Amino acid sequence: MTKFGYKKSNSDQSLFLKRQDDHITCLIIYVDDMIITGDDKEEIQTLKEQLSREYEMKDFGQLKYFLGIEVLRSKGGIFIYQRKYILDLLAAIGMIDCKPTETPIIANHGLQMIKGQKLADRGQYQRVVGKLIYLSHTRPNIAYAVGVVSRFMHQP
Repeated sequence: MTKFGYKKSNSDQSLFLKRQDDHITCLIIYVDDMIITGDDKEEIQTLKEQLSREYEMKDFGQLKYFLGIEVLRSKGGIFIYQRKYILDLLAAIGMIDCKPTETPIIANHGLQMIKGQKLADRGQYQRVVGKLIYLSHTRPNIAYAVGVVSRFMHQP
């Protein structure tokens, strides 16, 4: 990407950025999928052409779904959500019929480690917490609760 004038982001090794004048073009890569976006339509088209000369690619048009995140466009803007991701997670942990709540944990919850208590399945616990961390990107209302349960990752 550097030969095309892009710089790797300091915050994400799979994100490449190119700034020209008042415009920006972004490319994010995950394994064999990529998203190209920005406000410079000419640069986006040029990048697509450059990449297609180097690699076999398909352009699927407007982004609709990527890594469990659904994208909806309307006159009000672009909205991202993870409905399918949530339903799959609830099904996987046997909670598909659970009732929704506005706040998933109360403040001053009092959760703590108690010696001698039977531990939960560590692998399953870590997988679920990892999925909840990813979910908090589109559901910031669960961030506090996810932070609390992630404290018990090594001894759930």
